[in-house]
Amino acid sequence: MPATDLELLCDAARAAGRLALEHRSGDLNVVRKADDSPVTGADLAVDALLRNLLSAARPDYGWLSEETPDDAHRLSRRHVFIVDPIDGTRSYIAGEDTWAHSLAVAEDGEVTAAVVLLPMKDRLYAAARGRGATRNGMPLRASDAAALTGARVLATKPSLDARHWPRGVPDVRRSHRPSIAYRLGLVAEGRYDGMFTFRPSWEWDIAAGSLIAAEAGARASDGTGSALRFNNPHPQSDGIVAASPGIWQEIVARQGTDRAQRPA
Repeated sequence: MPATDLELLCDAARAAGRLALEHRSGDLNVVRKADDSPVTGADLAVDALLRNLLSAARPDYGWLSEETPDDAHRLSRRHVFIVDPIDGTRSYIAGEDTWAHSLAVAEDGEVTAAVVLLPMKDRLYAAARGRGATRNGMPLRASDAAALTGARVLATKPSLDARHWPRGVPDVRRSHRPSIAYRLGLVAEGRYDGMFTFRPSWEWDIAAGSLIAAEAGARASDGTGSALRFNNPHPQSDGIVAASPGIWQEIVARQGTDRAQRPA
């Protein structure tokens, strides 16, 4: 049995990647959820695999996953697995390579171990609280960019709508990736100066990536600048911002008069 939660998550993510790749060779069995988002047979198979592997190793941990009906029993647990079996299902269906597995452990509301794996890119981001972040075992360092103007950011077009920016829409160089977990990994490795979304964000999309970005030196918060907390009764945050410290400060400052003072 893996000695640490991080080792456990790495092993489980690799197993998930193998299974997801196997499913690509057959019928994807795509159906629509109530919110019209797609789910495939691979999403469900990976979810079942991860729950079996992780819960067997840590039976006292709670479980929160996009593809498992929520159980309030997790709220009584100090530790909880927070999992997105496939983040970027549309990318997976389209045959692209930017989908990911996102796995995290939260203790008393704070993420302590995290893994994001992109199987088709053979790219594994990992972090443990206080121990830094890595990509395929090599240390990561986030950007040290200090100015939002001209910064390289990952965001959807609606995230740059004027209604989100009462102090003026920033002039940035925008790119996008379908997987939020992958976006956070790219911030962690310094390829982008920041990422943000102001839509409500599910915990399974952001838990792993937020720790990886933070351990690489970025600041990560919800969309208002408030600290992220996990394993909530309703498992969503008020968006997410992750960026180099100077850019993070400017993003949240543009959202209102006092948000830049809130803890990240």
